[in-house]
Amino acid sequence: MQKKGLLGQLIQNFCCLPGIGPKSAQRMAFYLLQRDRIGAKLLADTLLKAINNINHCRQCRTLTEDDICDICADNSRDNSLICIVESPSDVWIVDQATAFKGCYFVLHGRLSPLDGIGPDELGLDLLESLLSNGTIKELILATNSTVEGEATAYFIAEVAKKYQVQASRIAHGVPMGGELEFTDSGTLSHAFKGRKEI
Repeated sequence: MQKKGLLGQLIQNFCCLPGIGPKSAQRMAFYLLQRDRIGAKLLADTLLKAINNINHCRQCRTLTEDDICDICADNSRDNSLICIVESPSDVWIVDQATAFKGCYFVLHGRLSPLDGIGPDELGLDLLESLLSNGTIKELILATNSTVEGEATAYFIAEVAKKYQVQASRIAHGVPMGGELEFTDSGTLSHAFKGRKEI
């Protein structure tokens, strides 16, 4: 039975977050109302400011408050090296986990004809325009290793070839600290195909 009123609406609205079901939404709503109303107000104010002020970077399409994001505006980064990712959260992950000092291009998805997502929806016209200016030397394709992610990487690599730009794919395989015994066969197969000389 769905609860009515403001409390029910609050719980229902928390359910829009990924991984948050009705029980988690209920816990969050009750926690904020019972124990942290100041935190709830700060959260609401910040969320409203973010919705009104955060848009896409004109160059790489990540989320930013400015016309050009901090990464694209940073002159110490190598703008001839572009890492292609599926979402703005991937930019944060790659930037925090690696020593990558190039720039990014965010697709906001992956090719999926069944869902009506083609090259136009991924901003590949903007990417192609960046490739045509001749400053990009390499694209690092860091799309997810799903069927759609692989197809997207292949499609972009073909576009890069037209402009004589090198395209490389991030390695996929056995994670650091992982044991072969617990690695699935698809991952292990990918790791063997992507092996390199040491």
